[in-house]
Amino acid sequence: MIRVMLVDDQELLRAGFRMVLGAQPDIEVVAEAGDGEQALETLRGTEVDVVLMDVRMPRMDGVEATVRIRGPRVLILTTFDLDEYAFAAVKAGASGFLLKDVPPADLVNAIRTVHAGDAVVAPRTLRRMLDRFAAHLPAENLPDAAELTPREREVLLMVARGLSNLEIAAGLEVAEGTVKTHLGRVLAKLGLRDRAQVVAYAYEAGLIVPFHRPNG
Repeated sequence: MIRVMLVDDQELLRAGFRMVLGAQPDIEVVAEAGDGEQALETLRGTEVDVVLMDVRMPRMDGVEATVRIRGPRVLILTTFDLDEYAFAAVKAGASGFLLKDVPPADLVNAIRTVHAGDAVVAPRTLRRMLDRFAAHLPAENLPDAAELTPREREVLLMVARGLSNLEIAAGLEVAEGTVKTHLGRVLAKLGLRDRAQVVAYAYEAGLIVPFHRPNG
């Protein structure tokens, strides 16, 4: 069973998600919280695999809570797909984000995907977010991409452009398993959690240049 925690200050929204997830044979809602602070308190005594986390909540927002969570995967819930809070949460370690009006089937698939260790974020949407917010990224000490081999760097850039493992394998003419191995080494060397953080890193490190449409 995939143990899920719902964190949102809207009780009605939590009830809707609980109803959808409760109908799944492999998913169980084991906890709920109305804000980030309550979520952290609950997680101290509850085993959780995936946290569905709202971003804008009283006391402690979802970004701060995501930074502090260790262990469970975090899926951010947002109202708008171009949301600086959702972007900050992905940078903080969330495995992706979903719109609050996500179709039930997509919600269920996203939870299963995150539980399996992959990220849930539409590459095009994340790139749009990065194009919009990358100029405002805080200056941080980033891991040095020079540690990567030429092939690992190539895989990093292809992931950052939104390609799947299968597409990367086809482009490099290697097995998909080989791509997974290279990506695993990229994550380990750079201290990144998943594909979503790879994309964010590529922008922050200047490996991908944000595209800005000219005005007018």
